[in-house]
Amino acid sequence: MRRLTIVMLALACAAFTQKPKPVPTKPVPAPAQAPFVNPYTADELRNKQAVIETPAGTIVLDLLAELAPTHVAHFIKTARDGGYDGTLFHRVIKHGIIQGGDPLSKDPGAKDRYGTGGLNRLKPEISAEKHTRGAVAAVLIPNRPDSAGTQFFICIADQPALDGQYTVFARVVDGIAVAQKISEGATDDKGAPVEPIAMTRVTIRDRPAPTVEPFSTESVAELAQHRAVLETSIGDIAIEFTPDKAPAHVRNFLRLASAGVYDGTSWHRVVKGFVVQTGHMPTRREPLNEAQQRMVRDLKAEFNDQIHELGTVSMARLADPDTANTSFFIVTARAQMLDQKYTVFGKVVSGLDVVQKIEAAPVNGETPLERIELRRVRIEKK
Repeated sequence: MRRLTIVMLALACAAFTQKPKPVPTKPVPAPAQAPFVNPYTADELRNKQAVIETPAGTIVLDLLAELAPTHVAHFIKTARDGGYDGTLFHRVIKHGIIQGGDPLSKDPGAKDRYGTGGLNRLKPEISAEKHTRGAVAAVLIPNRPDSAGTQFFICIADQPALDGQYTVFARVVDGIAVAQKISEGATDDKGAPVEPIAMTRVTIRDRPAPTVEPFSTESVAELAQHRAVLETSIGDIAIEFTPDKAPAHVRNFLRLASAGVYDGTSWHRVVKGFVVQTGHMPTRREPLNEAQQRMVRDLKAEFNDQIHELGTVSMARLADPDTANTSFFIVTARAQMLDQKYTVFGKVVSGLDVVQKIEAAPVNGETPLERIELRRVRIEKK
């Protein structure tokens, strides 16, 4: 019976799982329940979040009452009544989806019926919201559009085949890495986790006011009062900034550095007599958390009249001029061919000897043979 509620999901997520098992030819319908009646006003549903606490970490959802008010109301009432506390993520597809919310999953003795409970209460509220990574949608019994209830699934990766078929009523705003980790657990041949993760507690709260990003409001003069110390595995390099020439790039660097984005990356490119380069995220020892990921974005070029010479700090990019984001380089000799083609935003003011040590490192092509780490970028007031 458990497979009945997720067979459409399994088919749609075929890229992430083995071929689904055949559906029984004579399924037993889930017991009928009274349709849910929304007890809340529109104001009571607006700007709400759900906080799902699990042993693997916390997942925070923005509830989309403007798109699916009845589904959101049902989720809120179930959570406030404690209906989700102790339920399991009883179905996972690695890097595809995780599914939970069945009240039967609180009972270890009902394992064979996990996935059949809590349904048949809601009519669909299909919208144009896509099943992209982080989308949260209501589970249905195949071919029964009015069968949604407490069960839901979270998309770990984009699932375009599901668009227009399921009601998306929430979106993960924090904790998608937790959901992905849950999806990676070992499963049996039916897609049930060998060691299922429980929702220990689900609470509803008001959506917090947006926070102001670091270094987003400072004036050019205030930005110029800061400098960065690059703590590397072979010594420190201090740089000062030129926000009058490249304000967006300076803000970007200070924002990323203050959030720890650069910590644990390496000097991945060394071209002797030219540049040493770092800040490339694939070289980072640990993946970025979600707050850090949200800070990484491409920048519009700010080409200026600063020249590329010994000690110049400039942003790396792809062929498109507007693709700089995290990676930057320090010039080790006059490089006129880079002038006004790459955005210069700072200058080394101490630690040129460390830059030269990095440049002197043995390389294979342009890759250092031994890892030279950018352990930390420390922001200081001058």
